[in-house]
Amino acid sequence: MKSRLVNETSGQRTFVVVLDPGEEAFGALTSFAIDQGVGSASLTAIGAFERAIVGWFAPNAKTYRKIPIDEQCEVLSAIGDVALGDDGNPSLHIHTVLGLSDGTTRGGHLPEAIVQPTLEMTLVEAPGHLRRSRRPELGVALIDLDE
Repeated sequence: MKSRLVNETSGQRTFVVVLDPGEEAFGALTSFAIDQGVGSASLTAIGAFERAIVGWFAPNAKTYRKIPIDEQCEVLSAIGDVALGDDGNPSLHIHTVLGLSDGTTRGGHLPEAIVQPTLEMTLVEAPGHLRRSRRPELGVALIDLDE
């Protein structure tokens, strides 16, 4: 992974992060946010994966149904946010649309993906910090604006 701080104004930082082939995207981006002390941000990314898992949230089961994608796919869009989790560390929430070789797409929550050949992300930090709190009645952690 390589990264560069491309702008910093009034406490708001903008980073460009480029992941290398073979890196696990979600883990690498989470580590980056932790290392940089990012407590609140939005992110966008494009690139490609050799394989990925997307998730579809099943409200009745209060869990994500994993949908494996076991082929090379283009990251047509990846958007998300960073907020502090219950443990005080940055927590990422990313949704993606992946393009397959036949022109179809798959999409959902992104919990895991192996980069091939690159993933290029722009992360824009927001002033202040957001807090993501676990909501047991829903089965997920959501941004809590009252925190």
